[in-house]
Amino acid sequence: MSCFVRIGFCAGSLLCVLTSLAAAQDWPARNVTIVVPLAAGSASDTTARAVADQIGRQFNRTFVIENRTGAGGTTGAASVAKSAPDGYTLLAYGALATANALYPRLPYDTLNDFIPVMALGQQAQVIVGAPSKGYKTLGDLIAAGKARPGALNYSSSGAGSASHFAAARLLVSGGFTAQHIPFRGGAEALTEVLAGRVDFCVLTLATTVPHIRDGRVTALALSAHKRSELMPEVPTTIEAGLSPQSVYTFYTGLYLPAKTPRDIVEKLHSEMTRALQVPDVQARLKTLGIEPMPMSVAEFDTFFRDEVNSTMAIAKAAGIKLE
Repeated sequence: MSCFVRIGFCAGSLLCVLTSLAAAQDWPARNVTIVVPLAAGSASDTTARAVADQIGRQFNRTFVIENRTGAGGTTGAASVAKSAPDGYTLLAYGALATANALYPRLPYDTLNDFIPVMALGQQAQVIVGAPSKGYKTLGDLIAAGKARPGALNYSSSGAGSASHFAAARLLVSGGFTAQHIPFRGGAEALTEVLAGRVDFCVLTLATTVPHIRDGRVTALALSAHKRSELMPEVPTTIEAGLSPQSVYTFYTGLYLPAKTPRDIVEKLHSEMTRALQVPDVQARLKTLGIEPMPMSVAEFDTFFRDEVNSTMAIAKAAGIKLE
């Protein structure tokens, strides 16, 4: 390689680096789209909307929530994975790990096509039973399941949903079996418990609290590492005698396309962290039963990768597949 070629190559590389740095420093120079690959009103959607206005005010830009639904959330996720890595298209999603465990041929590489930026918060899920079934504690439910293998049933908000995976983890940890009856949403799944047609279900605490408080369903245990401020009287599955592996909380993560400049990643993480500390935002999240998950970019990356691997293990152990 001649001297002139080497100089030209180095100059070109330096120009690319400087251009990337300049873009990161100016970011965001226009409005930003946060893609939620699920319907409006879903857990990921409400979480993203709770912080979008605040982060927009901090940057003096509009952060637009766009619901791109389809194929269990994988359509919207794929659109972000394939978008320009310039920081103007984000993904707010809580089921990247479960989709990875369910779909054998995804239109993206779960671990390599996204940069996990941060967790926006987690929602504890609660195991609720129909009062007519007579279960007072989680121990009662497990004992019934062991006494009559396969005789119990449970509803979920859909095959492969967080509700489904939480119940599957409970079954594996508790050492009993039950028939899965999937529905198209949490409301339908809960209705079946309210009517006494199924034994139990596992749904987000925010969804079930009104029904627990009026006695229409019985809260057996919380799938969480600690009790919730919404219902501090409800014990966790760990307190009920199961291992920490019984816990399956639902969290919404924020992701950027792979190859997004690191400065943009760090800038977004820093400002989003600040947004989550604003009292109005915290109050809004609290009413939704969403608790903070403070982590650095590196910590969330490790957490996410562990979650992908552990969810694959749950699916295999419980025999979960699309129905």
